[in-house]
Amino acid sequence: MSLSDFQVRRFVGVVEETLHDGGTPLDEPLLKAAAGVVIKNPFSGTYSEDLSSLTVSSPALGTELGRRAIRLLGGRQVQSYGKGGIAGLAGEQEHVVACVTTVFGDAFREAVGGGRAWISSVTKTAAAGTPLDIPLAFKDEVYVRSHYDAITLRLEDAPRADELLICVAVATGPRVHHRVGGMTAAEASRELAGSKN
Repeated sequence: MSLSDFQVRRFVGVVEETLHDGGTPLDEPLLKAAAGVVIKNPFSGTYSEDLSSLTVSSPALGTELGRRAIRLLGGRQVQSYGKGGIAGLAGEQEHVVACVTTVFGDAFREAVGGGRAWISSVTKTAAAGTPLDIPLAFKDEVYVRSHYDAITLRLEDAPRADELLICVAVATGPRVHHRVGGMTAAEASRELAGSKN
């Protein structure tokens, strides 16, 4: 499994740095980042029952995108993550799903420093230039409400009809000025530590 299993056209990365959202400025800005890759869709224009060639090779994508996402955060620790993608119009949503299954997620998770929660995901079929809102959730417990968030990735020229855009997202903390209650990240971490004893 390596990136050479895919015909890569381009990589893309985007970072958002938020200091406040109308309230008191944060001591440390929230960073959100998305890393994506545009690849040729080998199933473009055809229907196949067996999409395993995409799935088997996908850990290489998960690892590379995870590494790129970490670099975009400038060394800060990942608190939340997500994944997703868009199939060009000659492809199917299922082609993207085949690229972001558990083996992709496990490789991505390892590349960004671990996590115990399942990784929120979004997939669709759309034309080039269509925005994708990649969901974010706390990496160790999906029920931590403060970290429910998203980052939008939009490429003017991708995915072309015969391409797939595969992407991941990470963030260094919860939503700016979150205040609607629920389980906190600290509580989730304590529960996790208790379950290991």
